[in-house]
Amino acid sequence: MSLYHPAEDKNWACTAPQDAGFDAAALEAVAAFHRDHESEWPRSMYHPNGEYVGTAYIDEKPPYNTVIGPVKERGPPAGMVLKGGRIVQQWGDVARPDMTFSIAKSFLGVLAGLAVERGLIRSLDDRVADYARDDGFDGPHNGAITWRHLLQQTSEWEGTLWDKPDSVDHNRQAGPGATNAAKGDARTLREPGTHWEYNDVRVNRLSLSLMQVFRQPLPEVLDAAIMTPIGAQNWVWHGYFNSTVEIDGRAMESVSGGSHWGGGFQIPTTALARFGLLVSRNGRWNGEELIPASWITQMLAPCPVHPVYGFMWWLNTNGALFPSAPHDSVFALGAGNNVIWIDRSNDLVLVARWIHKDHIDGLIACTRAAMR
Repeated sequence: MSLYHPAEDKNWACTAPQDAGFDAAALEAVAAFHRDHESEWPRSMYHPNGEYVGTAYIDEKPPYNTVIGPVKERGPPAGMVLKGGRIVQQWGDVARPDMTFSIAKSFLGVLAGLAVERGLIRSLDDRVADYARDDGFDGPHNGAITWRHLLQQTSEWEGTLWDKPDSVDHNRQAGPGATNAAKGDARTLREPGTHWEYNDVRVNRLSLSLMQVFRQPLPEVLDAAIMTPIGAQNWVWHGYFNSTVEIDGRAMESVSGGSHWGGGFQIPTTALARFGLLVSRNGRWNGEELIPASWITQMLAPCPVHPVYGFMWWLNTNGALFPSAPHDSVFALGAGNNVIWIDRSNDLVLVARWIHKDHIDGLIACTRAAMR
């Protein structure tokens, strides 16, 4: 199929399943599988006892489970399958903006590449302290942290940001088979770069540090450089009620790398599909390089101490993440669960909103079974 990039959503080209190499009935089964395996999360985003699901699912305790950003009730399951950039199947309300949790991290990974491309970050192995506009990287431990460490979630940054201490996510795990029985338990910090930990406080520190080098709110940077050129609309990226700082005399909200405490992206399925397609095309859109191909390569390279993770993207190294997906697949993942699956070898992008966490691999297997 010819290389294709969609125009506005209402004119996004569709193609018949059989013309895209799918069995039509089997592809219908993908949507049915998703509907039958909806997320266990309440659509209100709050449990009957009043607990916010974004902290309850990891059993976070007071006072650290306090919500400090906007929360939006979610919609029913929705999804899209793209082949060659064209729509071969979609279901649910794909135009509805919904919270997307840690998929926001993958946008931070792309923004870091733009900062490198523009010379705002000279080297990923530079100390972040040399760029800091606050005291967050003072001292020998935090002072040794590099941009690479932050991007790979191996920084071991220590401190409190937006009233949340880094220790709240000590011993936290993420991904298939994750257990968080020890989350928040005290532990000795390791040397930066030697220990991987899924830590939202540290991701928020990356977000603030990126805003400091751009000297501009990250949603503005993202919109001008990425979202407007690819036609992604009707999205908003929130920070927290207490995450506004002043840079060059301008008040700027530092956005969050997820919705752990509220905030984060509220974005349609269509916009996530466009973003996934851009990454699958090595950062090119209609002949223009929006993200350097060299950055895509770096961003999707395995972290030495956690090979299923790159720069804020999940990798299927040796099939360890999702056995049913090709090993060169990459993923943007958010709790709840929100999924962008990029199957580069087959020029396929799948977006699924609100799939039960235990059935992501089953959805992938169902999609692959529909391919002929």
